[in-house]
Amino acid sequence: QVQLVESGGGLVQPGGSLRLSCAASGRFFSLYTMGWYRQAPGKQRELVATISSGGRTNYADSVRGRFTISRDNAKNTVTVFLQMDSLKPEDTAVYYCKGIRDGTAYWGQGTQVTVSS
Repeated sequence: QVQLVESGGGLVQPGGSLRLSCAASGRFFSLYTMGWYRQAPGKQRELVATISSGGRTNYADSVRGRFTISRDNAKNTVTVFLQMDSLKPEDTAVYYCKGIRDGTAYWGQGTQVTVSS
């Protein structure tokens, strides 16, 4: 059974930090490109950051320099992290984890991040 389970969301003040985690199991996710996406109310889902199976990273311009994606390729569960620093109110969204390989994609259920004073 494929599972991508996000955690670590919550309410944080502007300028604060959060660390999101995504535990992916049920496939050889160590071979997958993993990524974080987000969707704010009334907006389309957008890419935040991706990390390839080899560790190559890619970031949206809006988060580059503030967010860091990383991964831990354990035997049965791959964990993907998103360290978010210097958070802004415009970072408020539901954050989703995604794994993709050869055109097949799996999504998590999402975790809410709210940046507000």
